Amino acid sequence: MRSKIAIKMDAFLERYFPERRVFLKSDTDTRFIRLRPASQLMAFLGCSAIVAWAIIATAILIMDSIGSGNFREQAKRDQRTYETRLNALSAERDLRAEEAIAAQERFNTALREISKMQSELLASETRRREMETGIEVIQATLRKVMNERNDAREEAQQLALALEENGGQTGVTGDKGGLNQQALNFLTAALEDTASARDTITENAQEALLAADEMALQIELMKDQNNQIFRQLEEAMTISVEPLDKMFRAAGLNTESLLNTVRRGYSGQGGPLTPLSFSTRGGDPSEDTLRANRLLSQMDRLNMYRIAAQKAPFALPVKSAFRYTSGFGMRWGRMHNGTDFAAPHGTPIYATADGVVTHAGWQSGYGRLVKIQHEFGIETRYAHNSKLFVQEGQRVSRGQKIAAMGNTGRSTGTHLHYEIRVGGKPVNPMIYIKAANDVF
Repeated sequence: MRSKIAIKMDAFLERYFPERRVFLKSDTDTRFIRLRPASQLMAFLGCSAIVAWAIIATAILIMDSIGSGNFREQAKRDQRTYETRLNALSAERDLRAEEAIAAQERFNTALREISKMQSELLASETRRREMETGIEVIQATLRKVMNERNDAREEAQQLALALEENGGQTGVTGDKGGLNQQALNFLTAALEDTASARDTITENAQEALLAADEMALQIELMKDQNNQIFRQLEEAMTISVEPLDKMFRAAGLNTESLLNTVRRGYSGQGGPLTPLSFSTRGGDPSEDTLRANRLLSQMDRLNMYRIAAQKAPFALPVKSAFRYTSGFGMRWGRMHNGTDFAAPHGTPIYATADGVVTHAGWQSGYGRLVKIQHEFGIETRYAHNSKLFVQEGQRVSRGQKIAAMGNTGRSTGTHLHYEIRVGGKPVNPMIYIKAANDVF
């Protein structure tokens, strides 16, 4: 059976690959090599495989070259786009920083003006009270003098009637008439002195009333100026505090709990942000005092937000040119707990907030890893580094260089794997980065 199949196969191959002989002739003899159809088929298939492999390999190399060229061009375009965007963000951040400094200077100037006006207002209030007390004394004296004048007039009238009655009688002696005349002269002089004192007191009272009216007008003008200054300061504080509150809420942080944590860590009291108290009589504070205390409270809140922003990771870990290569979320069927930043090998990596290094060394999958524990239960991780510049237990500040970008651990290329964990749970780092970009 096999011989028949072999005979048929040979007959089929003879049609396309007839048997050939290759003769090798020397000086003494002649030899030949017999090339059967099967041998020729094997040689043909081998040569065809080599040629096909060469064609496929060449095509792959050409396509890879074209693809890598396009990828490099795309990478360059992306890099230029990101650099342009980073430059724009940097310029915008600098502008916002200048505006914040200018607003702080205006706020300090306004605060000094408020302190000066409040001092003047207190002085004017003291003068007004002194004048009111003086006017009350003058009015009391005037009433007393007028009562004495009325009593003197009544006595003079009674004396005049008595004199007329005595003058009409015949048994009156000359000495008694002389005494009555002296008493009348004395009373007349006393009445003239009383009238003169009354006129003087009346003039002084009128001048005091005019001065009090003028002082009241000045107080009203100062109140209007204070209201305008308070209104501008309240608007400025609202504009300054609301974006920071929005930034922390966008980052998923409880602002009240965050501020309470900062307040516990910075609990010293005294200084310019201490609440004002102008009342010395134990009464309720004035409206200006309440408004000033509200402003001081907002300033304190703004200052605590500034401290919290310094301690939370709102900065970028890479300051050089980079591109995002992978975001937070599912990737290849697994959860990717961070954001990847690609840049040249050895690119410096910086701490995004103040904190303490809890790990600086090798960890499976992460390669050379730096972990930093921050306030408010926040932890940041910087993975796949080529070099580490910090040690475990070291305290670092925002912007301090902690590592150099590399390709260690489970990595397909040079990049930084950046994670943020709150309470041990990973969150999207872009939430913090975008929240900071919206404010700063």
